[in-house]
Amino acid sequence: MSALPTVLPSADLAISTVKLTKQYGEVFALRDVGLQVPAGAIYLLVGPNGAGKSTTIKILMDLMRATSGSASVFHMETRQRGAAVRANIGYVPERLDWGYGWMRVGRLLQHHASYYPQWDATYADRLVREFDVRLDQRMSTLSKGQGRRVHLLMALAHRPPLLILDEPTDGLDPVMRDETIRVLVEHLADSPTTVLLSTHHVSEVESLADHVGVLSGGELRAQLPLSALRQGIRRYRAEIPAGWDALSTFGTAVLRRATTKTEIDCTIWGHEGDIINRLASSGAAVRSANALSLDEATLALLTKPAITR
Repeated sequence: MSALPTVLPSADLAISTVKLTKQYGEVFALRDVGLQVPAGAIYLLVGPNGAGKSTTIKILMDLMRATSGSASVFHMETRQRGAAVRANIGYVPERLDWGYGWMRVGRLLQHHASYYPQWDATYADRLVREFDVRLDQRMSTLSKGQGRRVHLLMALAHRPPLLILDEPTDGLDPVMRDETIRVLVEHLADSPTTVLLSTHHVSEVESLADHVGVLSGGELRAQLPLSALRQGIRRYRAEIPAGWDALSTFGTAVLRRATTKTEIDCTIWGHEGDIINRLASSGAAVRSANALSLDEATLALLTKPAITR
């Protein structure tokens, strides 16, 4: 069976890392990560807590230094040209403690705008209204959701060529999450932008993403266009004869599995026709082969296969 792809064919990359490694003593936060984000893509980076997502983002922003390997944004090496890299990025961090708690929101927006010659004041005013931002509040008094909206505003208002959004809807209520996704969709329509998006709320951004990267334990488990992911992963259900054990021949292509004496329910990576033929030739009677949602597919990629009898 073919291995899960981790290398994209695109030569025009907005973000590229080569053997990116971050190590703390004997512990690897990242190990040989080769992230590839095509220019103009909306790239969804998924993984459990501790997978290395935020560490990767901080290295791309030159807010943290890698132990080894390299990272570049728009062909600028982040370690050498950190300030130039950050000037091209609209960034929403996972943690919002930026050290400006004493500032009122309106003053913080003025301060932030002064660093970006392309700041669109008219657009910023519109976002203030759409996000229901109160300019007279101090940052330290904002709720998590309110703070998230302020940082989204700061990320979008200078219309950068790259957005790096780390859990951008975290802390927002369902209504405001929908509103935020709507604003982001409109922004991307008006301002063609590359997006690196890390979130646990995968289903909310399924309609936006066109590429997916899966980090697990600091290693890149898979990296591919969303269309390839949808084509390559299926959930198969089949009846099996007594003593059947042919699933082991699929090796690491089996992402999830549950087996009883008479049935299998498994998620497998590969060409659907080939898998059905192999299952059938081994004596299994395939009853269904169903596509997965993005949420289901990424969960399958992050779950260690297990057998239950």
